[in-house]
Amino acid sequence: MRILVVEDDLKIAQFISKGLKSSGFAIDHASTGNQGLEMAFSAPYDTLIVDIMLPELDGISLIKKIRAKRNNTPVIILSARNRVDDRVKGLQAGADDYLTKPFAFSELLARIQALIRRVGNVIDPVNLSYADLSLDILKRQVKRKNETIELQPLEFSLLEYLLRNKERVVSRTMIMEHVWDYNFDPMTNVVEARICRLRDKIDKDYEPKLIHTVRGAGYVLKE
Repeated sequence: MRILVVEDDLKIAQFISKGLKSSGFAIDHASTGNQGLEMAFSAPYDTLIVDIMLPELDGISLIKKIRAKRNNTPVIILSARNRVDDRVKGLQAGADDYLTKPFAFSELLARIQALIRRVGNVIDPVNLSYADLSLDILKRQVKRKNETIELQPLEFSLLEYLLRNKERVVSRTMIMEHVWDYNFDPMTNVVEARICRLRDKIDKDYEPKLIHTVRGAGYVLKE
């Protein structure tokens, strides 16, 4: 899952990015409103985290411009302003949630998961499963046939994306856009390499095989 953080305070942006990356998200960062606006339309994001006080273009104006283009990506506002009328303005501009600074990272993560669940109609946003394969996002735990499987962070994110799109073909480009960061080099074969490593851990010693290649199209998780 891929998130854009639009925040000009570098310390806060690094705090958010580090926490979300450790939770399995791919993170892009914009430090100005105009940069955030450009990036918001450059790739499909699962959530936008937007500060209100931004240089060049403030967060409220940014959100209005995004909504004017019928971009319905969930938006969480971060702001030091905690007055009721400030929260109302943010929500009326098109934000889906409003979190005041300072905040606990665990609360931000819970709000992100709630938004993803709401938009994607996911019953349980932190526990995903298919056949005898299960993934617990909070515990960072993967099991097949009740046996624990150790995955590297990118492998975990890749499997999560496949599980969220089970029985649907996802292309190499889609995987890159959701699992890797904005500056990822599309000319490398890193996706193929990670799929291969994931297969070794998920499929090699188990039946049926779940990760399948669809020639010329991408990959699919299915029995």
